[in-house]
Amino acid sequence: MLLSISIAGCVDDNSISQIPLDEVDLNISSPESLLNNSSIESEINLINESQAQIPPHYEKSGICTYVVDGDTLDVKGVGRIRLVGVNTPERGEPGYQEAKDFVKSKCLGKLIYLDIDDKKNNDRYGRVLAVVYVGNTNINAELLKKGYAEVMYIPPSEFNPYSWT
Repeated sequence: MLLSISIAGCVDDNSISQIPLDEVDLNISSPESLLNNSSIESEINLINESQAQIPPHYEKSGICTYVVDGDTLDVKGVGRIRLVGVNTPERGEPGYQEAKDFVKSKCLGKLIYLDIDDKKNNDRYGRVLAVVYVGNTNINAELLKKGYAEVMYIPPSEFNPYSWT
């Protein structure tokens, strides 16, 4: 298989040089290795997510890099997020793993949007209080609807989690 790379520089549009790929050291063991590159996969996921619906209101967005439990996750460039208005079981309690697995399946490795609570931005642990969206889906509300969480309303808050049930 012969692949070539086109190189364009400060030349007119009619003079583009081609260099055979076997003369260029790209440190690629095989074309398949490109497909296994997590960086490329992340970029593809970002492109796919950007084509999804975007929520009507959000302050920040980023990739979910870690799910702590059913109501806490980490977002690259933002920090630790506490899903506002909901409470999921703690480690060792019934339903803990199910809630965590649900959030993992919806958020981990995906572009998420954060509607940060304007009345109280952070909790006492410094976590950002927010409604988490994947596309146009409110994950906080989904946790309640599917029975993985209970409403936990702590004023002041701009959100009314009772309206999500």
